[in-house]
Amino acid sequence: MSTVALAVTDGMLHFELALAYEVFGADLTHVADPWYSVVVCGPGAVRAGRFRLDPDHGLDRLSRADTVIVPGWADVDVDPPADLVDAVRAAHEAGARVASLCTGAFVLAAAGLLDGRRATTHWAHTWELAARYPRVDVDPDVLYVDNGSVLTSAGKAAAMDLCLHLVRLDHGSSVANTVARRLVVPPHRDGGQSQFVTTPVPAPGNHPLAELFPWVMERLDHPLTVEDLARRARMSARNLSRHFRSVTGTTPLQWLLTQRIRHAQELLETTDDGIETIAAATGMGTATTLRRHFNRTVGVPPDAYRRTFRSRTRPGSGGPPPPGELVGDRGDVFRPVPA
Repeated sequence: MSTVALAVTDGMLHFELALAYEVFGADLTHVADPWYSVVVCGPGAVRAGRFRLDPDHGLDRLSRADTVIVPGWADVDVDPPADLVDAVRAAHEAGARVASLCTGAFVLAAAGLLDGRRATTHWAHTWELAARYPRVDVDPDVLYVDNGSVLTSAGKAAAMDLCLHLVRLDHGSSVANTVARRLVVPPHRDGGQSQFVTTPVPAPGNHPLAELFPWVMERLDHPLTVEDLARRARMSARNLSRHFRSVTGTTPLQWLLTQRIRHAQELLETTDDGIETIAAATGMGTATTLRRHFNRTVGVPPDAYRRTFRSRTRPGSGGPPPPGELVGDRGDVFRPVPA
């Protein structure tokens, strides 16, 4: 029987901890026998969010586990506890497969397990992870990264993606699919974190582009160029690029493309407009162009994005379906068959 050890300490995020325990700790011997044996390891009584937890074993037990799961770490502004970092490192050196969920990647990075490796964490903290641990190849646009003996996941729901991936590795796709159905989650999700990252327009402020941003947002359906933006801002294209880099961290064309994609996401979520119509409304010109840029930026095609994020409402009704009706992922309305 494979042993999964959950490494806990004060400051762990309870969502990721509970999620991992639900996947590996439930009695699923009817699905796969033998199933996992789960142990919770910590330095003593700990708090995860508002919950108190009494671990089964000390952190030294991690080194005798087959798989070690490190849940999300709440305060990424401070270094994780040294005893946790040392225990996770020792477990990996003893041959354990080590996986982090969400910001648990900071623990793995502190242990040196991510040096020279590709890794990820919640998109809101990828910059901090890369800045603090420059030897880590941080990928902000994936749901999880599998390096064999070291695995990392993005935030929250992506932790479920990684846990199901581990089940798939250990027991095969059929078992992983069965576990996913039990939990009412997809066994595999397409795309990366980009489809979940918000990209707001920079807040108004005392900078040279303050009046340009709203002007552009009202004209996303126009074929704007850098020269158009520079003319509107009353500056040279070179100065425009310099100010854009300072305010947004990117180039004018990349920022403009990001706003077009963001607007396309809104239309896919809130309207029944076809791809050609959305392409025109966002200044993409054609459905082919929209699909190419959307897929490259978001990680999934527009149709797949709409199925994932579209509100489950009856098309054109403006509200939920009548009682007794179900709305499918593609907007199809299913009514119960009369007895």
